[in-house]
Amino acid sequence: MNAELFTAAALVILGYMTFLFVIAAFTRNNSVADTGWGVGFIVVTLTTLVTAGDISGVKLLTAVLVTVWGMRLAVRIFLRNRGRGEDFRYRKMRQGWGRAWLLNSYFRVFVVQGVLMLLVAVPIVQINHADAPPFGLFTAVGAVIWLAGFIIETTADYQLDRFIAGPQNRGKVLQSGLWRYSRHPNYFGEVVQWWGIFAIALGVEYGWAGIIGPVTITFLILKVSGIPMLEKTLSQNPEYVEYQRRTSSFIPLPPKKG
Repeated sequence: MNAELFTAAALVILGYMTFLFVIAAFTRNNSVADTGWGVGFIVVTLTTLVTAGDISGVKLLTAVLVTVWGMRLAVRIFLRNRGRGEDFRYRKMRQGWGRAWLLNSYFRVFVVQGVLMLLVAVPIVQINHADAPPFGLFTAVGAVIWLAGFIIETTADYQLDRFIAGPQNRGKVLQSGLWRYSRHPNYFGEVVQWWGIFAIALGVEYGWAGIIGPVTITFLILKVSGIPMLEKTLSQNPEYVEYQRRTSSFIPLPPKKG
């Protein structure tokens, strides 16, 4: 990997996350970090694309895929959080940090997310560093994998939003559509998209090093801030406990009988 381009990506992310922190500090709302997560990848993608000085079809395709994913995610989170104030997770952190909440917010929320963003973005930097990579098998396979993941994520989110919007569903658990086969099909779709980006990176020199990207996002969703946090809250609902027993946590699979 080009050290200069990677350093440029790190500095851009640091500047971007610091900008988000300033907004969060003035509004006392660290949920800004969630809304800005997707946009951050767009920023680092376009920055490294321009900085590399060589814009090819594969690089433009990657930029389009990341931009579509990032904008959809950012808009959805913004609309979901609008008017709700700070997410309960961040409120709890703020209360625990006391007077040191400002310093802790910067380093333990925004800087940490910046580091994770840099790791996930490694395959993007690899692609943009490559010398005019040609369209090939890896590009085609990666694009198809990404598209499959995008369709799964958007469909799952649409089904969930429609379910939540129905007053008659208050307190109930969505168990139809994609949610019949996975308790978190939207997360599954997101992870698949990043494996698609990695597949595209395999078509460039040293692209295999980009595996750190999808591995990082997969680990985060499966073991850290994605599924575990949701399951802890949702498992308080007896209906969800039964749903857990029958339904795969992540990979869509036929539900268990009985």
